[in-house]
Amino acid sequence: MWRNTALWALILAVAVFRLLPHPPNFTPVLALALFGGAQFRDRLSAWAAPLAAMGLSDLVLGMHASWAWVYGALLLNVFLARASLRARRGPGRLLVVTLCGSTLFFLLTNFGAWATLPQLYGRDAAGLLEAYVAGLPFWRNALAGDLVFTFALFGLWHAAERRWPVLAGGRTAALAS
Repeated sequence: MWRNTALWALILAVAVFRLLPHPPNFTPVLALALFGGAQFRDRLSAWAAPLAAMGLSDLVLGMHASWAWVYGALLLNVFLARASLRARRGPGRLLVVTLCGSTLFFLLTNFGAWATLPQLYGRDAAGLLEAYVAGLPFWRNALAGDLVFTFALFGLWHAAERRWPVLAGGRTAALAS
């Protein structure tokens, strides 16, 4: 009970963070997708965590044309975390998964912007390239946020599990490298 309550409290915190002033794309949403994929035991909660955080904050911020690409990229990152961080999650592995997840998110969401915003980009390879180039400054911020928030979430959770073993939920709190 305490474990799931604490995990869902993080989701609410991520949703609130998106509403606070921050540099463009410097948010903990991708970190939550990775964290939820690694930490939630049941698949439904793992998949629902980033969708709930995005959905709650999008109720205030509003939806955009490529929302399905953003939500889909988050779900792929949950899958990435479940496949690569469930059993082992040392700092090196966490770094590689975060870099891969951020790159996957960038590639999919900028493709989505190209596909859903024909008024901005041509319908050819040059238009697609233009969409990716236009997204590079946002990716720099996103990558920085992904790294900061992923390591913060996993690090704080690890410290909390060591301090309050009930959060570990019957498994060892030790990080494997």
